Amino acid sequence: MAEGEKIININIEDEMKSAYIDYSMSVIVARALPDVRDGLKPVHRRVLYGMLDLGVLSNRPYKKSARIVGEVLGKYHPHGDSSVYDTMVRMAQDWSLRYPMVDGQGNFGSIDGDNPAAMRYTEARLRKIAEEMLADLDKETVDFSPNFDDSLKEPTVLPAKIPNLLVNGASGIAVGMATNMPPHNLTEVINGVTAYIDDNDITIEGLMEHVKAPDFPTGGIIYGVEGVRSAFETGRGRIVMRGRATIEEIRDGREAIIVTEIPYQVNKSDMIKKTADLVNDKKIEGISEIRDESDRKGMRVVYELKRDSIPNVVLNKLYKYTALQTSFSVNNIALVKGRPQMLHLKDLISNFVEHRHEVVVRRTQYELKKAEERAHILQGLIIAIDNLDEVIALIRGSKTPEDARTGLMDRFELSEIQARAILDMRLQKLTGLERDKLRAEFDELMATIARLKEILDNKDIRMGIIKDELAEIKEKYGDERASEIEYSSADLSIEDMIPDESVVITISHAGYIKRTKLTEYRTQTRGGVGSKGSSTRDKDFLEHVFTATNHNWLLIFTEKGRCFWMRIFEVPEGTKASKGRAIQNLINIEQDDKVLAYIPVGDLRDEEYVENNFLILCTKQGLIKKTNLKAYSRPRSNGINAITVREGDTLLDARLTSGDNEIIMGLKSGKAIRFNEQTVRAVGRTAQGVKGVTLGYEGDEVIGMVCVKDPESEILVVSEKGYGKRSPVSDYRITNRGGKGVKTINVTEKTGELIAILNVTDENDLMIINKSGIIIRIKVSDLRVMGRATQGVRLISLRGNDEIASVAKVLPEDDEDELLDEEGATAEGETPEGGDEGAADASESEESTEE
Repeated sequence: MAEGEKIININIEDEMKSAYIDYSMSVIVARALPDVRDGLKPVHRRVLYGMLDLGVLSNRPYKKSARIVGEVLGKYHPHGDSSVYDTMVRMAQDWSLRYPMVDGQGNFGSIDGDNPAAMRYTEARLRKIAEEMLADLDKETVDFSPNFDDSLKEPTVLPAKIPNLLVNGASGIAVGMATNMPPHNLTEVINGVTAYIDDNDITIEGLMEHVKAPDFPTGGIIYGVEGVRSAFETGRGRIVMRGRATIEEIRDGREAIIVTEIPYQVNKSDMIKKTADLVNDKKIEGISEIRDESDRKGMRVVYELKRDSIPNVVLNKLYKYTALQTSFSVNNIALVKGRPQMLHLKDLISNFVEHRHEVVVRRTQYELKKAEERAHILQGLIIAIDNLDEVIALIRGSKTPEDARTGLMDRFELSEIQARAILDMRLQKLTGLERDKLRAEFDELMATIARLKEILDNKDIRMGIIKDELAEIKEKYGDERASEIEYSSADLSIEDMIPDESVVITISHAGYIKRTKLTEYRTQTRGGVGSKGSSTRDKDFLEHVFTATNHNWLLIFTEKGRCFWMRIFEVPEGTKASKGRAIQNLINIEQDDKVLAYIPVGDLRDEEYVENNFLILCTKQGLIKKTNLKAYSRPRSNGINAITVREGDTLLDARLTSGDNEIIMGLKSGKAIRFNEQTVRAVGRTAQGVKGVTLGYEGDEVIGMVCVKDPESEILVVSEKGYGKRSPVSDYRITNRGGKGVKTINVTEKTGELIAILNVTDENDLMIINKSGIIIRIKVSDLRVMGRATQGVRLISLRGNDEIASVAKVLPEDDEDELLDEEGATAEGETPEGGDEGAADASESEESTEE
């Protein structure tokens, strides 16, 4: 052992504990966690300050990144050039920061995870918004501390006119703790800060009216706000993010899922590669090709689908198995007065306001000090000018400048600073104009001093200054949200925002559904040629049509006996001539299943309503089933089993009843049976049901079901060749359930088989749709009441081999009528929409009106 050395025995456990605590505190305070005031970690702060020091401002030429990194590394951050360059690169990436701080020139990487070019190839300078972070740094607004070798001073925090921690977020892993803070929209955050300044007692719920949710630079969709609310209220939460995906028809009827925005911090090329692997491994089926068509104009990832795949099902699998849906775990930990702390939304805003208030106070004190120093000098200069001859004589009579300074101080009671200023004064200041300028400057300074003192004396004025500066920042840099907020059913009831108006829901044979305002349809009398109601694909035709209101629910039943739910306002809106959206894209129906029946119902959350109403379901083979509506009152995204359907049978129709109706079932053979609903006992949701009618012959089947309460009401029947009539319900005698029924229309080759049976009144209008897509609207009151067993009259003129596809009743609209002649032309001689499809049969038509 060398002379003078001494060994001290210590416990290794204590030494390791002490050393590790020192290390962990160093990581927490000086590396991994952002400061709540400016939202920056030390390395970010040093990069921005180093660039300011180097003079690479937004209005100056770019400088090599290597030069900037060397400046920061040599002066403030001795931790390796890669740490500094990587930090600067991230601050220049518009997919990493919501409001980038660095303006980069060259290759700064990509959203695909490509590395940036080496620092010797790239250039950078500060962005204008970064200069707002550094503004007033020279006015003693923040504390400075020595750098690593005590040769220079660096700021411990930036003045930060921008609430940067909320606006750009932060992430970091320290020892024993981590932070993960999402970015937000600058406009919303400033509105929230302003609201807090106006009312310090504002609740987090009140702040959320301004700060809606995080706003990610890559856009996308925030799915549900429960996690957002939790993060704002507690500082921790899980935010679900989805890419923005649309379903488009690309060619030859092929469809594709187009992704134009992806979740924050997702690597696009990795996402595509992993999706391709899942497709190859058969974990995701239905995708035939994946293409990345992104360019400098924007992102576009194309998932081309196979012909038999259902886009909605494939998209849901992409959300489930790939990074197209991911979550952001919020953990708002930041340094508050040097200590790590979990912060909710109000904490973050209040700490920023407190910091800005301190900056304004210190800036005002600095400006006051400078103004008073200048006023003190001006006061001395004015005294000298007022006594100019005496001052000149005194200076000329002095042997040395020191004697002159002492003489001025003694003679005019001046301070040393004032005396030096007089001696340093240039002769041009003695001109009349310059003398007036000195006095004007002095008066202006005195007003400034008074204003600055008023600011220091009044907190409300200081808060007003903070608000004005924030308003200026919002005006300069505020923008629209990049991320859309999609409220889930648990988050928000959107019914109040949607008018509860009447609409027509139409579904084509191939399953295309749309919602159209009822007022789009016109009224004609029977025998008119109708108007073009919908454009359909080849070999497709409109099959189902009914009216509902936007706030109703739609229960959808499939031939496999499944039941799905949909709100009426969720049905895509379309014009009368549009084909609508494939229903497979709206519900999670199986690939080999098909929608066959549907029923609009009221509020499923009303206990009394669901307890006192029933669903009557019938099948084509004559089975009837009655179940309490409560069994269908809990919507599930994947549907439920509504009825067990026998082999060879399919579900045909569904009706909502109050439990004491009469049921009439019509057969293709032209017969109908009437029996009381009470003869059908209520069974469970998955039961098969009981026999409702006996079919007349092989190939016969049920074509419709009517539930009536008033025995004086009327039944309308329509045949496939366009004949129809209405008869009183009393014409149909009540029989036992399961009988053969009675004749309801005389079926002949001229009339064709029975196609529809409806319960109508004089107040109803009738909408008839044929297989070619022609639609006609007639008044039921135009049809006379006829005997039960008659052939009926022609309701609609059909061309060639055309047949009726569907019939539905609607409520009439009190719109202005317009006269039509027999040929379907208006009084002005114009041909109405669809008028070229053929003329009405003159022998059958009467004077008609159109709505």
